[in-house]
Amino acid sequence: MKKSIQLIVVGSIMAVSSVTFVACNKTINETQKSAYTPASLDEKAGTWKTYVLASPTEIAVAEPKAINSAEYLAEVASLKQKSSSLTSAQQDAVTYWGAGAAFRWNEIGRELCARYNIPPASTPDGKYPVPDAANPLADPRFPFANPPYTSRALAYLSVAQYDALVSAWHYKYLYNRVAPAKTDATLKPLLPVTTLPSYPSEDAVVAAASVVILKAMFPGEVAFLDAKLAEHRNSRLWAGMNVESDLVAGETLGSAVAAKVMGRAKTDGMSAANNQTVTAGMIQAAKERGLKEVWVSQETPARPPMLPNFGAVKPWNLETGTLAKVRPPAPPDLASDAYKKDLAELSQINKGQTRDQARVANFWADGPGSYTPPGHWHRTAANTAHDALFSEVRMARTLALVGTTEMDAGIACWDAKYYYYFPRPQQFGMKTSVGLPNFPSYPSGHSTFSGAAATVLSYIFPDKAQVFETEASEASLSRVYGLIHYRFDAEKGIDHGKVIGSYAVARGKADGSGL
Repeated sequence: MKKSIQLIVVGSIMAVSSVTFVACNKTINETQKSAYTPASLDEKAGTWKTYVLASPTEIAVAEPKAINSAEYLAEVASLKQKSSSLTSAQQDAVTYWGAGAAFRWNEIGRELCARYNIPPASTPDGKYPVPDAANPLADPRFPFANPPYTSRALAYLSVAQYDALVSAWHYKYLYNRVAPAKTDATLKPLLPVTTLPSYPSEDAVVAAASVVILKAMFPGEVAFLDAKLAEHRNSRLWAGMNVESDLVAGETLGSAVAAKVMGRAKTDGMSAANNQTVTAGMIQAAKERGLKEVWVSQETPARPPMLPNFGAVKPWNLETGTLAKVRPPAPPDLASDAYKKDLAELSQINKGQTRDQARVANFWADGPGSYTPPGHWHRTAANTAHDALFSEVRMARTLALVGTTEMDAGIACWDAKYYYYFPRPQQFGMKTSVGLPNFPSYPSGHSTFSGAAATVLSYIFPDKAQVFETEASEASLSRVYGLIHYRFDAEKGIDHGKVIGSYAVARGKADGSGL
């Protein structure tokens, strides 16, 4: 079942429109976010700690022309001409992108994750073809944006945006070139103008960085992304917000930062995440530790396990060697009373699932066709930061902290899943209506992702901590109500996620942002 999100546009120049995102099992109506004046410009953000850049000054940005130079005055004149008479479509573009560059490009990233979250179907001979990055639009399309892939794509997207903006903030206040509307009172911009220096353009920085990452993650979407990039760029001219040299400097910086970030991506171990040869050793090790029955695919024909080596991918906020130290304790023995108790609970739900249990299970399903639990929490982070009137750079920091902890949670969870290789309830007669994941049961991925995200968001927005904790708890329980997981899968997954999230919180407290 598809999820339709209708975005109702509001604001002084906004027209009513709607946008549909493909997802799973729920319909959400929410008001589209509009432009705002940030509560703080975060003037010192150019000193914040970056993820991949060695420092905010690693990539040089040339000094701009003075605001009284002939070159700059000609740019302002051109800007006035471009923004003087707009079509309704151009006004809509100004409104859309005015909600925030990181906010919008994260939204686009999530949309692509949902679009590509389609597991390959089997061929007539009972095999499952692997998507081919060299031929991304062939069937099956590349990538299969499952939860681990989505967590990684959004993490790299958010890190590139954040590092690029921290660098941009350094140069903004180094050169301190004011916005065009501050130099020419006859220029009437369509979006809020603050004292934030305009060179290099924060929108151009984010757009350029985002496109580099998203083209690498979704190589079949180059034309779509180029069109979005052009529209975003033009919107800054149509709105009277940036002169051409602001945009060029931002594009150059954003592209260079994203190239550095993709350098990390190429060596993080993702290329070996689907190495199926490692599973035999994993199964043998689990049996040697006493597991009497290991997880096996319940699909017909049997599907190869999803990304069995994702647990070996390089994390962001903790060291690879730490994964084993924070791995959750072993699940109950299949013959134990503890296991029988949780299996009996599932049996009871299987016989008579309540309407509320069904509602919770379906709302949090986030299965094929959705942007998965990591995307779900990214949306929560973006919306909450927008409501808090965060500056562009603080929005990016929020998304980077959540993005990296979600990827770390995926890595840690997959490490534990394939370490224990514990069977799912479906191997013991339980039926599910919310999709059957093709990987071991313990611990719950939904729970690990949710525990990590809620921990980070509670740190950033302490006044909403109870809301995030409640949502994480419901997301975790949804897998029990949906008969996908045992209760111990969910409880230990939440605990595991909270531990993973604490590493991102520690990084956040030391990044110089004052939070």
